[in-house]
Amino acid sequence: MRIVVSGTHGSGKSTLISAFAARHPEYEMMGDPYEDLDDDRFSELDASLFAAQLAIVAERLGDADAPPRLISERGPLDFVAYLDALNALARRGRSSAAVRRAVDVARIIAPRIDLLVLLPLEDDDPISVSDDEDLELRAAMNDSLVEFAGDPDLAGERVIEIAGTPNARLEQLEAAVFSTR
Repeated sequence: MRIVVSGTHGSGKSTLISAFAARHPEYEMMGDPYEDLDDDRFSELDASLFAAQLAIVAERLGDADAPPRLISERGPLDFVAYLDALNALARRGRSSAAVRRAVDVARIIAPRIDLLVLLPLEDDDPISVSDDEDLELRAAMNDSLVEFAGDPDLAGERVIEIAGTPNARLEQLEAAVFSTR
């Protein structure tokens, strides 16, 4: 099963994926694509940064030789949402063409994802982030992600939203993964 965990920055993706991988070592964990970037090349949260990360996740998930059991932090839909959020906020470096290209990539990769797990922000979210985390972009991306996740051509056929404490989230993920066996 190929699992993608999606959410805006500071939504608990890394925590959930690490906990799942610790309990289920048969799943290969693919970390945040940002970690695979040359940090010096990207100094701003702009379309080029998100397009570069999109290319990384598309290559990972589109690889015919990718492991059959994997859990990935982020998928194409994350970057469709980030690029859309840049446009919605009229941010410098935004690009409608980049959003269209990202949508095309998401459509190609969506059938290769067996389960898309959304970690939407909640009013009573137990995760707090500092003001330097670009809270406006965080919220706009979350809104775009939730909206785009409703389109099976972009998100895939099986999408679930997970909420609650880290332990509750892990239990919900395990129930979703292992209920299909």
